[in-house]
Amino acid sequence: MGGMASFLLEVGTEELPAGFVVDAIAQWQERIPSSLGEADLSYGAIRVMGTPRRLAVLIEDLPTEQVDRVVAVKGPAVTAAFANGDPQGQPTKAAEGFARSRGVAVSDLYLQQTEKGAFVFAQQFIPGRKTADLLTELAPQWILSLEGKRLMRWGDGEMRFSRPIRWLVALWDSAVLPIEIEGLRGDRQTWGHRVLHPRPVTLTAASTYVTQLRDAKVIVDGEERRRLIVTQMAGLAELMESQPEVPESLLEEVTYLVEYPTAVVGEFEREFLRLPTAVIKTEMVSHQRYFPLYARGQRDRLVPYFITISNGNPEKSKLIAAGNGRVIRARLADGQFFYEADRQRPLADFLPVLAKVTFQEQLGSLAERVQRLRAIAPKIVEAIPNLRLSTADLGDLDRAAELCKADLVSQMVKEFPELQGIMGEDYARNSGEADAVAVAIREHYQPRSASDSLPSTPLGRILAIAERLDSLVGILGLGIQPTGSSDPFALRRAATGVLQIAWDSTYDLNLTQLLPQVADCFGDMLTESRPTLLSNLQRWFRQRCETLLLDRAVDYDLVDAVLGVDDPDYLASGLATVCQLRDRALFLQHCRQNGTLGSIYEVINRASRLAIQGEEVPTLDVRALLPRDRLQDPAEQGLYDALAQMPPQPTHGQLFTAIQQLTPLLNTFFESVLVMAEDPQVRRDRLVLLGIIRRYSRLLADFGCIRGQ
Repeated sequence: MGGMASFLLEVGTEELPAGFVVDAIAQWQERIPSSLGEADLSYGAIRVMGTPRRLAVLIEDLPTEQVDRVVAVKGPAVTAAFANGDPQGQPTKAAEGFARSRGVAVSDLYLQQTEKGAFVFAQQFIPGRKTADLLTELAPQWILSLEGKRLMRWGDGEMRFSRPIRWLVALWDSAVLPIEIEGLRGDRQTWGHRVLHPRPVTLTAASTYVTQLRDAKVIVDGEERRRLIVTQMAGLAELMESQPEVPESLLEEVTYLVEYPTAVVGEFEREFLRLPTAVIKTEMVSHQRYFPLYARGQRDRLVPYFITISNGNPEKSKLIAAGNGRVIRARLADGQFFYEADRQRPLADFLPVLAKVTFQEQLGSLAERVQRLRAIAPKIVEAIPNLRLSTADLGDLDRAAELCKADLVSQMVKEFPELQGIMGEDYARNSGEADAVAVAIREHYQPRSASDSLPSTPLGRILAIAERLDSLVGILGLGIQPTGSSDPFALRRAATGVLQIAWDSTYDLNLTQLLPQVADCFGDMLTESRPTLLSNLQRWFRQRCETLLLDRAVDYDLVDAVLGVDDPDYLASGLATVCQLRDRALFLQHCRQNGTLGSIYEVINRASRLAIQGEEVPTLDVRALLPRDRLQDPAEQGLYDALAQMPPQPTHGQLFTAIQQLTPLLNTFFESVLVMAEDPQVRRDRLVLLGIIRRYSRLLADFGCIRGQ
């Protein structure tokens, strides 16, 4: 066998969207190692790289040939391979044909048991292939397997890709591999930076790829570009005696919008700083991909400068800065006009316009949605037993619900939808609304994303829950279910937000009580039957609970133990106290980690399985269910006495301690008596004792779901 070699694949394209480059890199990082493993190829480092004009992978320390392999190939079942199914009998034509197809003698076949019974097998020698030949086959598959949004065709071909492919590089060390896609053949020629080195680059070898492109003003490694951008911005901010705001999503985007980054400082007129900070930041970050600058040590005070990342000629930085400055001035001037026009009228004056804007065709206008939110909000308060709001608070909550969508028809938000809620708070304050109302208008959109903060005020939390439940119940009530990654109404985020808000605020929200009440607020708009809708909502919240608990490192079986499996009644009881549901899961995980869970779950499981064979006990009070003097065996009496002392409404810790104390008594009980006794009364009494234990244990978890220590 030969030595080791490196392989380079580069796909050269017209300018790719930054999001596609990021996704494609992630896909290759996962799929290429898997593909090499399936081909029985060892490898060293794998570097997946990308810029707006190229995707590339450099694989080092590949063997020049596969290793020879001997594999076991399954043939026909023994019953078909031998006469009468007897391995000592005459081989059938099926066995002979299988042996012939594998190039072995019938006598070389051997028997092996599988999950589906006994089969004949053959040992087959597979000589290793040259790695270069394998890569010639694999590389096009890697390219063709890339997935993304809005893929396109070009020319006369049928291939779909994010942008037209213009060149291919495929180097096995210094040799070109003959890969081919859509009439393009692998070569050693790539291209430098479109502005700084607009010429072809002839690559010497796979190993020189990164350095030769750097000489051609292309930094092909995204992580290297990212570090360079951060370093350049820090240096410029130091010179400006300021500090940049660097949103992670924006940093990632600009990293994959440039091939040779140059950080440039631009400026705008100081008068625009009178605009709300959110307006200026939205203009900069969302629309222009600029990084805002703050006064050093004052993250609430913007300065009239920004940093932009250029892909052009560093020597033209002043011209680039001036051009970007003209753009942001025009955008801020528009924002200033909208802002001043909107503030000339009270926020409530926008309400009549909501009747003309459709929320969803079958769910009516935004005005109708606002009326639903006003109806849902007080029901949420009623469904949180550990929340108390004053009459004044309830009045502010209703006012916030009434005004929370008004800014959607303002000029500013129509132009910049990202500012919804933010402008609502500003306009509410300008209109003289109560501070709690203004804050709730902004907070009811939170969390807007996984990285966003949660609402911090009671009214903001209630209104945020109301907004999400209105979406969930309304959309699911029309029979519209998200599929796969498609979730146009963001229902997953809505359900997750409800739980996150309740958990963060320790609101023991009763979703089981609340969901039917929310459905009532839609009148006859919904098309799903009530049982189907409520079942779907339960399942929807179960999935979100499961995801959030797994994210908190709760084991899968313990998640099932608090949510139940195919047990709607148990799930409903859990969703009736969502904070306790979370706390039970975390408590069980703690008990598993300290070893105490393993000491009780088996005997509790046994008790629960037997208890199901009796009648459901209606109470936890053992004295109300059977008299002690009817119990004759000391083990029964001991269990009875322990149950009589159980606290009626125990905390998780008290409940777990009580179950621990019951465990030795249960073991003695099972050793001393036959639960399923012939005497019906004795059997019933013993099943009642176990039924109470099952009911107690289910306050903590369905122990039948737990899979051991």
